[in-house]
Amino acid sequence: MPTKMTTKAKPAKPSKTAATAMAAKGKQPAGKKIAKPSPGRSAEGEYDVLNWPMPKEPRKPSRLKVGIHVSTGGGVDKAVERAYRLGCNTLQVFTSSPRMWRASTPSPAQCAEAKRLRALYGIGPMVVHVNYLTNVCSASAEFLAKSIDALRGEVERALAVGAEYLVLHPGSWKGLTREEGLTRAADSIGKSVDGLDLKGRFTLLIENTAGAEHSLGGSYEQVGELLTRLRKVLPVAACIDTCHSHVSGYDLVSSAGYAESMRLLDSTVGIKNVQVWHCNDAKAARGSKLDRHEHIGQGTMGAHVFAQLLNDPRHAHAAFILETPIDEPGDDLRNIDTLKALVKG
Repeated sequence: MPTKMTTKAKPAKPSKTAATAMAAKGKQPAGKKIAKPSPGRSAEGEYDVLNWPMPKEPRKPSRLKVGIHVSTGGGVDKAVERAYRLGCNTLQVFTSSPRMWRASTPSPAQCAEAKRLRALYGIGPMVVHVNYLTNVCSASAEFLAKSIDALRGEVERALAVGAEYLVLHPGSWKGLTREEGLTRAADSIGKSVDGLDLKGRFTLLIENTAGAEHSLGGSYEQVGELLTRLRKVLPVAACIDTCHSHVSGYDLVSSAGYAESMRLLDSTVGIKNVQVWHCNDAKAARGSKLDRHEHIGQGTMGAHVFAQLLNDPRHAHAAFILETPIDEPGDDLRNIDTLKALVKG
């Protein structure tokens, strides 16, 4: 999932970027502390690519679908423009605050403009991430009811903006058995889309989690089980997060470990069913269950993991989307460029 922005462990930076050049020209008041955005919040000052000088030439996209989670500050159409300015050909967004039950729907004009810009720039697929509060396997009847309502709102907004995918963390089954959690999750998702015409319009993606106790989806097997139960309800597939896989115990680092992890993924979820990969390095050790994203190549996984993943022909159909932290202005562009540079051909 999109990680919180942190102020620790600042990554090494190039000597000068478009953002730092802008600061040098005095466009940001000296000494002013800039609020550091997290996914879903409006980007500010040097952190927002829309405030950077326009590049002389458009940034070249990858031959693969490579993008990042971008802010919808100013409207969902602004998110598409941000993705384009960063050199992406796919993107992920929140359609409302990720930490609030109350949600506002993007205006029809914003939705229409987002679709126009995506067609103009050739950006797709568009991925919407469900808010962090939704728990479709909650043991609390009140919380479960709010989660079902919230997920229905997420589906309706994803349809409104024309997104191809909606990513969902299944939630926590604490207070239930694992089997009860799986059953409740499938039933709740079914209730959330009851009466909606979804065929051919978008696909719900179940994301694997970091493997914390009672967290549904902490293994590829659990993701696969939930997909099996949901196929009769709505179009479903999977989103696999590299950091979550690593900290839940899967070995993507060694060649032998990667081969075995892909074998397990294919036998449970099916590699062909993984439509989106969340590409995040990890701050924590393998098996730690700690969901802390790191810049590509600067964590406990390493850049070679992503080179192996991106150039594996079995994943060529998928979109690769970053959810890496923004500790300094330009970190989003640096991570995108790092990932794109790993793609061969």
